[in-house]
Order: sequence, then structure tokens, then C-alpha cells
Amino acid sequence: MQEKSRYFIELAYDGTAYHGWQRQPQSISVQEVLEDGLQKMLREKIVVQGAGRTDAGVHAACMIAHFDVAGEIDLKHLVYRLNRWIPKDIAVYNIKPVTENAHARFHAYKRSYEYHFLLRPDPFQVRQAYVLFRKPDFELMQQAAAILPQYKDFECFSRTNTDVKTFICDLTEAHFEFQEHKVIFHITANRFLRNMVRAIVGTLLDIGYGKKTVEDMHKIIESKDRGQAGASAPAEGLFLTQIHYPKELFL
Repeated sequence: MQEKSRYFIELAYDGTAYHGWQRQPQSISVQEVLEDGLQKMLREKIVVQGAGRTDAGVHAACMIAHFDVAGEIDLKHLVYRLNRWIPKDIAVYNIKPVTENAHARFHAYKRSYEYHFLLRPDPFQVRQAYVLFRKPDFELMQQAAAILPQYKDFECFSRTNTDVKTFICDLTEAHFEFQEHKVIFHITANRFLRNMVRAIVGTLLDIGYGKKTVEDMHKIIESKDRGQAGASAPAEGLFLTQIHYPKELFL
């Protein structure tokens, strides 16, 4: 049997039409489209392992996945052929050889997300941002966001009934960027829990609209109770934007 080589594939996608990243039995997913494309091009069974799972409707400006394939492949030509075949709401940017044990999920040591708000309707961005028809107090939201890196246990922002072993995350960045008609929330950590970013954004919006106070953020996190946090913000505003790996994984 021919020995297989491992590759990291870098891609981006508009998640509007997909039921998340992970393959689903009765709904189309990004993983399914990518695997089908790779199998068609490489003519062998391909399984891709993503760096994480994005929920239905969530986007990725940068998703990394790994796959194994036997034999030599022309990487630039494969990228070209994939982009000609897959739907236009998915784009493959690069495919790189990595060490045989490199893992897209377990070797990622830092991930970044953005949540995009529009302060006025925009037909060209409506699928990639949450339109706020009433402006919240972003100064209060900024103050509340600054509290997040003071904590490690974020069970209060996790989807309930998950199979994770720990709710500990090393969160290093949480701040807002202000543009003319757009606001972007940036958040970075070594890992994220299911639904964590959307729950944080929903809680920040509650604070911005006066439903909760900045000081309530301490109480919510310390409660470890999802019911104390705000409702999840809509999926369309969320983007996975960066994933970091040790350099020694790449050949």
C-alpha cells in the first residue's frame, strides 16, 4: 500500500447556504462539499478534519483542515481545479504539506473570530452582518468586553449538554473596532466553546441596550449558568478569521 502524505488546506466560505462546517446526514455542509471536491480531483476516498466546527450560517474568512492522500500531487493545480468545481461561496486559498501527525484541530494554539454589526441596512452586506436598527451603547459594551480576559471558565457562554471535558479558555483579546457604518467585535482565545462567541455578543448587546449592567458581566461569568447570559446573537454576523499553528508542522 502506498504511503499517504498529509496536507493542510486553507479555505474561506460564506456560511449562509450551509448547515455549518461539519457533515450532516440530511443537510449540506462545507465539509461535505470540500470532501466531494477532493475525492473527485484525487480519485480516492478523502476525509477532511477541520480546525473546528462553525454553526449553520456562520462564515469563515480562514478555515484550516487536514487530509491525507497517497502519491504526489500538484498543489497549485489542485487549488485551481477545486476552485473551478466547488460553489462560488467557498474558496480554496492554499494547500500545504505538513508533518504526518499534524492535526488541524488539536495543534491550533490560537483562534480569532469577528462579529460584524451594521449601523444601517446595506444590501451588499446583509448576509455577512447583523443590522442594528437601534444603536446600543458601545462604550458600555467595550467596558464589559474588557472584563472577559480576567476569567478562564466560560461555562455560562457554552451551549448546554455539550460533551466537552472543560470550559476553560485562555481568552486574550476582546474589543470593538469602529468604522463609519459598521462595528466589528474582535475576540481571540486558544479555544472556544460551542456557541460561545454568539452568547458573548448577545450578552454584550443586553448591556448596550440597558438590560444588564457592566458589573453584571462578573456575576454572569461567575454563575457558570447559561441562563444568566444573553440570547445568542444571529449567526450571520460571525466570522472565523484566523487560526495559528506552530511553524514546525509545515514542511
